[in-house]
Amino acid sequence: MMQEKESGRILQCIGGIYTVATDSGTVSCKARGVFRKRGMTPYAGDFVTVEQGVMTEILPRKNSIIRPPLANLDQLLFVTSTYKPVPNLLLLDQFMAVAIYKQIQPVLVLTKLDLQDGAALQELYTNAGIPVYPVCYDQPDTLEAVRACLRGKVSALTGNSGAGKSTLLNALYPDLQLKVGEISEKLGRGRHTTRQASLYPLDGGYIADTPGFSTFEQEQYARIPKEELADCFPEFAPYQGSCRFQDCAHVCEKGCGVLAAVENGSIAKSRHASYVAMYEIAKKRKDWEQ
Repeated sequence: MMQEKESGRILQCIGGIYTVATDSGTVSCKARGVFRKRGMTPYAGDFVTVEQGVMTEILPRKNSIIRPPLANLDQLLFVTSTYKPVPNLLLLDQFMAVAIYKQIQPVLVLTKLDLQDGAALQELYTNAGIPVYPVCYDQPDTLEAVRACLRGKVSALTGNSGAGKSTLLNALYPDLQLKVGEISEKLGRGRHTTRQASLYPLDGGYIADTPGFSTFEQEQYARIPKEELADCFPEFAPYQGSCRFQDCAHVCEKGCGVLAAVENGSIAKSRHASYVAMYEIAKKRKDWEQ
């Protein structure tokens, strides 16, 4: 029997009924109509208060993403194939910057290493301060490294369609695929319905699958102000203090410490090119568009 008042984390929503994990077990509830009036939508991952079968409060989030709606993530794993599809580094860098901006740890997982060596990608992102996990399905230790990364944390997986997210999840947690399939059937996915989100308890944490990020724009996730963009590229940090100008944009200025690091190879040219592309977009953005 449900207690008068309980707190917990939303795991999923099906047909307006929210499943919430509490200390005493899993409970089902509906959301108060006042949330809709206030323009608030409960997300999977939200911490909430439930009273007598009704969600009465949504506690403050540390972060959220909108597609699918997920809140309070610890990390976002970018599953990236080394071959077919070839990784789009600009797109990858854009979404990693958004993750950092939202205080979500980006993690790179490399797949299809049997078809194309991933050493260059591993070096590129390791040097950028991003954790990298190369996965070979005939090497169990590489899968165990990813499991260790997921253990005890709230994680979501994303990446280009065809990068192997489902294959990776199936190899990591074979039982999870059955749960995902059951939820997808209940939600009626594939029949033009709104994409919902579900969290699945695993190894003391939670995991969610997300759609491929090649089908929508990074700007839908976050509009990073140009003044804060450099902080979303971790490898820039050691060099920003050596710029001649305090308000240096790190694009083409003389005496820029970041540009000097790009020239001497300490910062990868592809990463800086991604930064410049994002900076130019942010610079053209109107104040009201932030």
